[in-house]
Amino acid sequence: MGHAHHGGGGSTTANIGLKRFAVVGSPNSGKTTLFNALTGLHAKTGNYPGVTVARFEGRMRLDDRDPVVVEDLPGTYSLDPISPDEQIVVDVLDTDHHGADHHGADHHGSDHHGAAVDVPDALLVLLNATTLRRSLGLVAQIQQTGLPICVVLTFTDDLARRQGRLDVPALTRALGVPVVTVVAGRRDGLADLRRAMAESDSWSTPVVAPPTDPAEVTAWIESVLASSDYQVPEVDHRTRRIDAVVLHPVIGTAIFLLTMFLFFQTIFTVAAPLQGYVEAGFGWLGDLVAAHLDIPWLSAFLSQAVIGGVGSVLVFLPQIALLFVLIAVLEGTGYLARAAFLMDRVMARAGLEGRAFVALLSSVACAIPGIMATRSLPSARDRLATMMGAPLMTCAARLPVYILLVSILLPAGSRIGPFSGRGVVMFALYLLGAVSAMLVAAVFKKFTSRGGPVLPFYMEMPPYQVPRLKTVAAEVWTAVSAFLRKVTSIIMVATVVLWVLLNLPLRGDAELTAAGVDTGSETAVAAYVIDHSYAASVGKAVEPVFAPLGFDWRINIGILSSLAAREVFVATLGQVAAAENPEEPAAALTAMRVQDGPQAGRLLFDAPTIAALLVFFMYALQCMSTVGVMRRESGSWKWPAIAFCYMFALAWMLGLAARTVVAALW
Repeated sequence: MGHAHHGGGGSTTANIGLKRFAVVGSPNSGKTTLFNALTGLHAKTGNYPGVTVARFEGRMRLDDRDPVVVEDLPGTYSLDPISPDEQIVVDVLDTDHHGADHHGADHHGSDHHGAAVDVPDALLVLLNATTLRRSLGLVAQIQQTGLPICVVLTFTDDLARRQGRLDVPALTRALGVPVVTVVAGRRDGLADLRRAMAESDSWSTPVVAPPTDPAEVTAWIESVLASSDYQVPEVDHRTRRIDAVVLHPVIGTAIFLLTMFLFFQTIFTVAAPLQGYVEAGFGWLGDLVAAHLDIPWLSAFLSQAVIGGVGSVLVFLPQIALLFVLIAVLEGTGYLARAAFLMDRVMARAGLEGRAFVALLSSVACAIPGIMATRSLPSARDRLATMMGAPLMTCAARLPVYILLVSILLPAGSRIGPFSGRGVVMFALYLLGAVSAMLVAAVFKKFTSRGGPVLPFYMEMPPYQVPRLKTVAAEVWTAVSAFLRKVTSIIMVATVVLWVLLNLPLRGDAELTAAGVDTGSETAVAAYVIDHSYAASVGKAVEPVFAPLGFDWRINIGILSSLAAREVFVATLGQVAAAENPEEPAAALTAMRVQDGPQAGRLLFDAPTIAALLVFFMYALQCMSTVGVMRRESGSWKWPAIAFCYMFALAWMLGLAARTVVAALW
């Protein structure tokens, strides 16, 4: 089934002319989970606002007829938008701009940016049965659009478990529209919904539309609830008892920090053996190439570029997978929503709100969805301030760099008390990145804000539950497959280009002999060629900039190449190490020494240099995709340019400070 992802624009050409269903509902109503179940896709789900901030499309077949398009809209509590993501919903449902006929014809309008928007033929309005009173206000507004509606009740199992009650046939009569019960995340009830969607042309409509006056709407809601014999569910006592501790200002914060600390301890202790297997696999491939390939340039390409470069990134796949397993588990239990609630207090002191932390939280996987999640912020200045801080959150692309450098800095058995030393350092890096992101957002807020009231931040606390294995597996596979695509596309291309630059210009035997190189030693030849390559010239040209941080040309070229993707830094060092010692590239990397200058002979990756590198990668904006998304979301190149410059300056200055402090203490 095909799909498309829109920031607010129209549908793809392949979907034009097909019947369209839009999925509408409040955050945490099971909207995106239902969308995934209907279409077979894996759109990101979450139990806090800001996860879905754009439009997602997918296809499904109801019968033997043409497929239909299902569109997942951002969550909203009403059709009175206060943020760009809520405005997307209003634009799609704005029938005044689409025309009056909603059955069968292709109608197009435009959103508030002027982009084309396709009118849905029918709406699936999701209502959380445990919060029905609040949800009916949205139904009243949607019915004013005149679009055909089918109400989809979710969390009815939770309603029954908590001693709540609802007469679904009576609710159908009270609303005047079809009502289908579906437990989101399961396929139970989907057959009923599919049958209802196939009969959308004959959906019933209310004889009299709901009122629009707020007081009358409230009376209408009470009437619907009374007619439906609705009994409000009891408070989830288990959730309430846990939240009394987890949401405590002091104890809850300590639990959050402890959870994150154990998070990174797990990544190092559990994934390390798996990483060893992957490294052994690439070592076996290297031996295979050396034993069976007699073409020198092809052997060098495979051993240095593919195995030494790309392979040096792929060895971190176990850590990447485990990172997303842990994130998916924390989110599936409902804990991440609590973390966002706790951080709302912290953000408020900086003049920001909980939605800002939600955007920053989304940046842990990648800064791009984090920047897009700023659409949930009502204030344009808050969006801008959060956007400028989001790239400082430690994303998955930094993880291979951090693991490589921390592994060189600390031996595998190092301990800090009873804990893994490497895990403690990783926790500190992630914590410092998060604190820096919030501080930067607060500073930009201070300098760009003209004051004004802070709009309310509404976020539901979902009940604690055991994560569904299928959901966790789908989210992990989505993240891992994205990493593999990146490795086999951007990182592979960058690695091949670097291999060429590291091996040109070609050197003849006469030149090598004159330079004192043993032409019979492939390792000696490779080392000389790399040290006098085009890449080395570029790296040495920028040495005056990075020399104070202790970087030589090899690190410099890695930093420049990381502008394509941060992981290319690892691939670059992997290529250089593989050329110097094909048998033990990891040992070659650790043993590298400065080749010339006043510090010639010292270990290249000593503690002060590693500290400077870690801090530099923490603060530098080295992702051009992030720059492009920032340009799109801010509407100009001004703010991406400011972000790139301030982050480079911050990275350089703090990297120098880190090197100075560690050199004095180590």
